[in-house]
Amino acid sequence: MRLRLLSAAALVSFASPLHAKPSDWQTASNVAVYSLMALSIGLPAAQGDKPGAFQAAGSIAATSLVTEGMKEAFPKSRPDGSDRKSFPSGHASRAFAAAATLYNRQGQKIEIPAFVVAGFVGIARVEGKKHYWTDVAAGAALGTAAGFLITNAAPPGNQAALSPWVEHKGGGLSLAIRF
Repeated sequence: MRLRLLSAAALVSFASPLHAKPSDWQTASNVAVYSLMALSIGLPAAQGDKPGAFQAAGSIAATSLVTEGMKEAFPKSRPDGSDRKSFPSGHASRAFAAAATLYNRQGQKIEIPAFVVAGFVGIARVEGKKHYWTDVAAGAALGTAAGFLITNAAPPGNQAALSPWVEHKGGGLSLAIRF
């Protein structure tokens, strides 16, 4: 666990070179967010977890709809002045929705790396002059909430239960198997 935290801290520390241009940060944030979204949908699909893949897609879609609606309702200029769609950060909301979905469906083995990548997306959006920290924080909160609300925890693997039963003329055993 400590090794994961140290690895995550090292990744964030070394991922911020002083000479990077805003366009480099924008490219990095695009790669990171699309990779997280693909992983959140693709990993459950590859594991045969159709509900998990649909829930991941649903949490990203819901986050996208709410984010785009908020951008229209609360127009705010971007730091680079390119448009008035700064609030909230769509990249951050989608990245955190994907990370929360991965946590719910895959568990703690992927939680820290997924949230570190999502955090990197937020940093990259600020460094790329596309968002203010408040935009990223709002996007992160929105995405995390959607990911946790829409995605259910993965059901445990194969299970079997043997239950005795009794009625007035006899009894028996019931076998229930989940697979």
